[in-house]
Amino acid sequence: MCLAYGYAGRIGLKNIVLIPAAGVGARFGAGKPKQYVEIGGKTVLQHTLDIFLRHRSIDHIAVVLSPEDAFFQTASIEKTSILKCGGETRAETVRNGIDALFAAGLVEEGDRILVHDAARCCLPSEALDRLLAVASESVDGAVLAVPVADTLKRADSAGCVEMTVSRQALWQAQTPQLFPAGLLRRALAVPDLSSVTDEASAVEVLGVRPLLVLGDSRNLKLTLPQDELIVRLLLAQNA
Repeated sequence: MCLAYGYAGRIGLKNIVLIPAAGVGARFGAGKPKQYVEIGGKTVLQHTLDIFLRHRSIDHIAVVLSPEDAFFQTASIEKTSILKCGGETRAETVRNGIDALFAAGLVEEGDRILVHDAARCCLPSEALDRLLAVASESVDGAVLAVPVADTLKRADSAGCVEMTVSRQALWQAQTPQLFPAGLLRRALAVPDLSSVTDEASAVEVLGVRPLLVLGDSRNLKLTLPQDELIVRLLLAQNA
């Protein structure tokens, strides 16, 4: 059963942010989900929410939590729904969240859903602006990404370098990833989501070719303990 509360917006929304926040963050090793690590007096999740709460073009935000989540404390946030229907994987969490929004009448087929990682709390507003501006030109959606800068190596079974992989035309995907709500819902309505690593990989199966929009190196994802220092520095600069 999905539980939603805190909604204070209008039906027929244009830009809806969906934040999957049901993960446990095992690699981060904080003893609690990394989205609840406190930096500068706020949790990582709150820093992420603030990005979209401040943006003039975001109509509504949906945060999808695990049904067993015991860390989220705020009962009501402006223009935000809290959906306690997270799944075992990110893809399941996103699918459940979209289904809950449709069931509650908070989203329509043509609305745009921006899926954003809860642990990407340093997204610059300029990058978000670029995504929203370019996405309006594409019915296939758009993804923030940055060109791969490092030399890539493919390893063999022994852990040795097998070959150097050309980085030409390779991009590293970020979030938000923006798609028409109906399209994303259809892409995730499959029995097996095990191969879905992000929303773009789901819609690609349908033959859809999302636009790549230049992201930002500051839009990093808090994944490992060493990432926290960089995130702290970036958030302090923006304070």
